[in-house]
Amino acid sequence: TFPVLILCRNVNTQLMLYFHSFNLREFKFAQTLIFAIEEINNNTQLLPGVFLGYKIYDSCSSIALTILSGMALMNGYEETLRDTSCSRPPAVHAIVGESNSSPTIGLISHFATCACLSNRKRYPSFFRTIPSDYYQSKALVQLVKHFGWTWVGTVRSRSDYGNNGIAAFEEAAKQEGICIEYSEAIFKTDPQDQFLKTVEVIKKGTARVVLAFIALGDFVPLLKVISQHNITGIQWVGSESWITSRTLAETKEYSFLSGAVGFAIANAKLMGLREFLVNMHPDQEPNNEMLKEFWETTFQCSFSNSGSGGCTGSERLAELQNEYTDVSELRIANKVYTAVYVFRAHKITKEKKKNIMKLIKIKIMDLSSQVLEYIRGVQFTIKTGEEISFDASGDPVARYDLVNWQPVQDGSLQFKNVGFYDSSLPSEQHLQVNQEHVLWAEDSGQLPVSMCSESCPPGTRKAVQKGRPVCCYDCIPCGEGEISNVTDSSDCFPCDLEYWSNESKDRCVLKVIEFLSYTEIMGMVLCIFAFVGVLLTTIVSSLFYLHKETPIVRANNSELSFLLLFSLTLCFLCSLTFIGRPTEWSCMLRHTAFGITFVLCISCILGKTIVVLMAFKATLPGSNVMKWFGPLQQQLSVVSLTLIQMIICVLWLTISPPFPYMNLSYYRDKIILECNVGSALGFWAVLGYTGLLSILCFILAFLARKLPDNFNEAKFITFSMLIFCAVWFTFIPAYVSSPGKFTVAVEIFAILASSFGLLFCIFAPKCYIILLKPEKNTKKQMMMKSLHKTL
Repeated sequence: TFPVLILCRNVNTQLMLYFHSFNLREFKFAQTLIFAIEEINNNTQLLPGVFLGYKIYDSCSSIALTILSGMALMNGYEETLRDTSCSRPPAVHAIVGESNSSPTIGLISHFATCACLSNRKRYPSFFRTIPSDYYQSKALVQLVKHFGWTWVGTVRSRSDYGNNGIAAFEEAAKQEGICIEYSEAIFKTDPQDQFLKTVEVIKKGTARVVLAFIALGDFVPLLKVISQHNITGIQWVGSESWITSRTLAETKEYSFLSGAVGFAIANAKLMGLREFLVNMHPDQEPNNEMLKEFWETTFQCSFSNSGSGGCTGSERLAELQNEYTDVSELRIANKVYTAVYVFRAHKITKEKKKNIMKLIKIKIMDLSSQVLEYIRGVQFTIKTGEEISFDASGDPVARYDLVNWQPVQDGSLQFKNVGFYDSSLPSEQHLQVNQEHVLWAEDSGQLPVSMCSESCPPGTRKAVQKGRPVCCYDCIPCGEGEISNVTDSSDCFPCDLEYWSNESKDRCVLKVIEFLSYTEIMGMVLCIFAFVGVLLTTIVSSLFYLHKETPIVRANNSELSFLLLFSLTLCFLCSLTFIGRPTEWSCMLRHTAFGITFVLCISCILGKTIVVLMAFKATLPGSNVMKWFGPLQQQLSVVSLTLIQMIICVLWLTISPPFPYMNLSYYRDKIILECNVGSALGFWAVLGYTGLLSILCFILAFLARKLPDNFNEAKFITFSMLIFCAVWFTFIPAYVSSPGKFTVAVEIFAILASSFGLLFCIFAPKCYIILLKPEKNTKKQMMMKSLHKTL
């Protein structure tokens, strides 16, 4: 016989003045331990030749008494709850218990969940069959995140259990963007003022979700104060310590806990346990004072009173429905059962049996690394189907049921499993919630909302309010060209260069591509003017052709006049190449066509101006200058001057031609599709050559304006070149300062204005004579006018 197991439990007896109530739950744990030991002893296949004994001490939830009980195990202190099969001084080889974390060191615990106990340097001999609060804290954070609660209050026990649990929760919550509005700590022995202060904090808080990471004994005094102040509308989230407490659920004054959710140890069924529990009777163990006290508490009687109110022994536990007899919730009791089974061996060889027998004889304070290694390597499946094993920290795999408190017809609350948490699954599958089965607090019946600030919709970003937690923020609209396409975005993101934000700032859309189109009003107006110019030029050409034998047409080289009209037609037409979507070919065509046609036009005018000057020189005695500048030379001069421009254009197109270009810098919200000139030198060479010929032509025409030419053509050329130069000189600043498609419009306007100026100034007077003054279109009239001018 080997006494190897002891339960340090908390039954809250009258051993200490401030503990005055009998704890049925803890007494049930003690009976479950005895049930498991007897089950092992009655099974000859588990530990053949080994008989387990036990001693049970009452710690009264006191650290001091727990230490005293531990010392008694080694020093022979014999005042125990029950002592069977032990005929010699205690020789305990393992301790199970107790329920609280702080008193639990060097034990195998069924209910001590503090993550601090996983520290192998401080507690090398500690093991537990219940998961560490490290996992529960992570699970609670995932639960809060799952329901969208970012603003919570916390209440904790002022103990290792509460302090370490909330610390782990806060650390994990911070990583998930969850904020803690307040964190209150209480203990059951605190004065009433402390509980009132905590209740006042909860009332004034704006968080609608409160996490109670608190021991059951600490929670009850707080609940009493809350019920007195009629605080409702709080969504409670509980730790495993109280979330499956039948006592709380059956107390109607605590109906405000309806809708509470929290993680509980997975439930189990222990066959035969209820029969074992209800068959307990003081007559079976007359010396068991704790059993008598349990009986008196349960049946509200006294063995010391033989009259009315005395215990007769005929009372039946099987007829009761209380926390002790209820076996529907064996979550923690199952962990007591499991802790006992850690020390049994199943299907072991004879060699292993010998090793185990040696290990069992070693006292707990002398546990060697071999013993610890044996316990750490335990891996088996108990009859409930649960697999038992320990990791390097002495912790089992974390598995929890997600429990929801739902009301029933009698006004009490029942526990409903609505999900689970399993740390052995992949991280994204740890938490599974059947949200449609969850019933929320009775005030709303809907999923509570607990946020410091309302969620920021797409198109805005969060700006943390100064001096407040990160969950308290203002929603700032995204700037132009920036978007946020998710709720509660912490920043706005700029769109790519070719995109712009839509009106709601939640999506990037392609920027409007702007260019001068044929379909828009301005483009159509310019096209109309261009075609009008072509039409007028054609009419003038036709008129000149019909009257080509008349003096006014033949005067001053009619070939140059027709060539000038042809070049003006090309000038009007080349303006059309500037309208429409720029392409590679249109960009090369528009600038070269403009340069060549205008040089051809100016060359013709220059030729006509030189003819006027040469004609005046030819009238002087002995002058034969006209034979050097006859029609053939005039045509060659036009071709030569135009050929120079063509060579410049060919070089420009060969070295660095114009190309379509999306200008993203001028406007932020749209793209200007324009033609990049490619080589700036080529572009300005074409313009410069055209400008040089224009200035030269203007100077010569100005010099010849008072010469006796036919119908004062030099004067008309001077006026036309004045208009031409004025238009193109004003074009430069207008071109540089005009935005987007207006740049192209300015260029087209300059082309049309200068072309119309040349057409009207040079050909309008002649058309006037041909159509309205035909009597002046005679050789006699021309000679008389020239003679009059000479005189």
